[in-house]
Amino acid sequence: MLGYVLRRIAIMIPTLIVISIITFIIIQLPPGDFLSSYAASLRAQGEVIDEAEIRVMRERYGLNQPIYVQYGKWIKGIVTRGDWGQSMSLQRPVKDLIWQRMTLSMVLSVVSLLVGWFIAIPLGVYSATHQYSPLDYIVTFISFMGIGTPSFLLGLVVMFVAMNYMGLNVGGLFSDQFILAPWSWAKVVDLLKHLWIPVSILAFNGTAGGLRTTRANLLDELNKPYVETAYAKGLTERRVIWKYPVRVALNPFFSTVGWELANLISGATLLSIVLNLQTEGPMLLNALTAQDMYLAGSFLFLLSVMTVVGTLLSDILLAWVDPRIRMT
Repeated sequence: MLGYVLRRIAIMIPTLIVISIITFIIIQLPPGDFLSSYAASLRAQGEVIDEAEIRVMRERYGLNQPIYVQYGKWIKGIVTRGDWGQSMSLQRPVKDLIWQRMTLSMVLSVVSLLVGWFIAIPLGVYSATHQYSPLDYIVTFISFMGIGTPSFLLGLVVMFVAMNYMGLNVGGLFSDQFILAPWSWAKVVDLLKHLWIPVSILAFNGTAGGLRTTRANLLDELNKPYVETAYAKGLTERRVIWKYPVRVALNPFFSTVGWELANLISGATLLSIVLNLQTEGPMLLNALTAQDMYLAGSFLFLLSVMTVVGTLLSDILLAWVDPRIRMT
């Protein structure tokens, strides 16, 4: 088991290096840069552009240097000093902007994922073991609705109902007095009061997909010879179902942890804009629009790191629940 984990870690390190290079190249692909976009917006407003000031700013941010030099300085600052660069649009260090946003995004995504699993697994097992029952049809209908309904659309519906019929303000993750306040127990409690709405919306979509996956995989397993053998030995139905076929049917849940978290975070961008959530989505969108390469690149790189680390966790979980994986 230890050798298996070490091999996966050895693969992960060069993968992260390649990802950082690709990320930095991608954010430089659009024509122009932050300063050219900034100058164009000023001209559109009828303001006079001081070309000398633009040249000074270009030298300050290193935009006049070759892309490989810019990448070298960026990645060296991250590795040696924890310096992710300077946000050109917000005029603040990137490290001061990304961590709280990414932490809130992680909390929202992890809680939504766990809630979705907690609901999807038992309902999916019941649906498979009671195929074509009335509850099976109800669960199937709900799962199709969840898969076909975008989270941002569901967010708009929830916000409309809450504000017009319940008198609730469902926007944001904090009350106004806690948005800029330092972390305290009162701020954590306020976060929990606001967290349940976006968690419910994201978990609804995740539950729908989990239901279909659990049901389909378990139906494949229930008709295999080892299940019939377990019944023939006199084991109870509950013991047979939960100890053997369910364990195998859950492999896709563990194998998708790596990209599921990143998908939840990136997929929640529109929901974050609709509900005005203080996550990374709105800030990333603004950074991409403004061509703020260090801020946008840092967010994209962190999402990629999460995917790679999550894939490592998926490999470890799969090796733990299914010993056959360790031999690969």
